[in-house]
Amino acid sequence: MSISNFSRDIKDSKAYFHLLEQIAPDGSKEDVPRVDIDMTGLYEKDPTKRAEAMLVQADRLGCRQFVTAIDVVSGNAKLNMAFVATLFNKHPALTKPENQDWNLESETREERTFRNWMNSLGVSPHVHHIYGDLQDAMVILQLYEKIKVKVDWDNRVNLPPFKGIGGGHLKKIENCNYAVELGKGKANFSLVGIGGQDLYDGNATLTLALVWQLMRRYTLNVLEDLGHGEVAGDDLIISWVNKTLAEAGKSSSIKSFKDKSISTSVPVLDLINAIQPNSVNFELVKTGTLSDEDKLDNAKYAISMARKIGAKVYALPEDLVEVNQKMVMTIFACLMGRGMKKA
Repeated sequence: MSISNFSRDIKDSKAYFHLLEQIAPDGSKEDVPRVDIDMTGLYEKDPTKRAEAMLVQADRLGCRQFVTAIDVVSGNAKLNMAFVATLFNKHPALTKPENQDWNLESETREERTFRNWMNSLGVSPHVHHIYGDLQDAMVILQLYEKIKVKVDWDNRVNLPPFKGIGGGHLKKIENCNYAVELGKGKANFSLVGIGGQDLYDGNATLTLALVWQLMRRYTLNVLEDLGHGEVAGDDLIISWVNKTLAEAGKSSSIKSFKDKSISTSVPVLDLINAIQPNSVNFELVKTGTLSDEDKLDNAKYAISMARKIGAKVYALPEDLVEVNQKMVMTIFACLMGRGMKKA
């Protein structure tokens, strides 16, 4: 048996049953008990019940994550791919077929950054998989409240548990539609071409476009609160960064969040030291002609020191090295927030 996709070919759960049987521990490894997969569910006539029986067996392997029986039967490719990735990561018992490349999708840095940010705000449920866990829009709606966009929980939101035909997927889509409506309306986001169905389907590009705007608004709101209502934006942040650097006698400055000098992390480290004098050990900072490895070392030190002085930085060192404009903005904004608290 073989499959060529993560939707149509796995809807009947049969491939999953055989996969679980193949990867289940056979007891040959020390401290790893044998697990015998119960294959009787394979002969269940009802597809949803068959999928549920399969997931019960997956749970015995510690892998019941990301998908429900409905997700399997409906052929949700994004969630099924995440499920297979979990199986592969926890039980990599298969040998790679000859002349065949497997490209199991893993979490990108950007996705991990957004997920960490959401979880830091205490959303419920905890976000493990950015697409699967946003599918009912409950987390997104909580994030709207974090950016001071009022949510009509009583009249517009379907609350879990989602029951009904298809596992309540229509109710989830209604929530997603409402989330997009709030974004286009009250939040005044740019959501061209984004619909509720895209969030439900786990469309990566469109989902991340919304999450980024939520994260950006949250970051700017924090600065506005600290600045007694002054509207925060890129120009204000850049101006504050350069003013703070100059007042501390630093020679570095930035023209934009795409400034190539940011790849060295020196402007970030100078700013950290300006906010909290003598916090940075510049003997550890590499200067001159830097290799990619040198830049990454500086970036790791910069992110570490930013967090050490109390800046709630969620971006990663690679974002500095690559000068990821979006994430660079959040780094300087978080440092500005830390600096304004000091003032």
